[in-house]
Amino acid sequence: MTNSSKKSTSILKDFKNLIIWVIIALIIRWQVIEPRWIPSGSMLPTLQIQDKILVEKLSTKINLKDNLFNLKDNIVVFKPPETLIKAGYDSDIALIKRVIGIPGDKIEVKDGNLYLNDEIQNKFITDKNINYSIGPVIVPENSLWVMGDNRNNSLDSHVWGPLPYKKIIGRAFLRYWPLNHFGPIYFPAA
Repeated sequence: MTNSSKKSTSILKDFKNLIIWVIIALIIRWQVIEPRWIPSGSMLPTLQIQDKILVEKLSTKINLKDNLFNLKDNIVVFKPPETLIKAGYDSDIALIKRVIGIPGDKIEVKDGNLYLNDEIQNKFITDKNINYSIGPVIVPENSLWVMGDNRNNSLDSHVWGPLPYKKIIGRAFLRYWPLNHFGPIYFPAA
């Protein structure tokens, strides 16, 4: 084999490996982890406008019904519900909110406080000083109740109702930008 044919074989092999890695990267991007950015202030103070996050998709796809309790207090990214699409939202955009309730949970906001199953929620700073009332509402089957952390400035379940499971893209788990806030996404304590 000549040097020229060895070089051609090596280039072809490298090209095949590159194609394989590109395919693997695309599969991971479409099915496992997806980067997103925060376009609005609805998740303040937890997430700032323009923060960049990673969304993992597997836990919300595999046995979602068995993992629902683990979703409580987590942030999910989802496609807009039909109510918003009918109001003019693009069906291809993604929204981001925190899971407050799972099927069977009773949600209520009264006297400025969030109640979950008749218990006042006060472990987080955003659970009080809410300037609207809702409920009581029982979260239906195959749905979640989601709210922005910036409760008074968030278009969320208190406006459009329960979020159907089928709309969920994944769970936000890591902020990677800005670098000084790199790390897991935590809910600010009260």
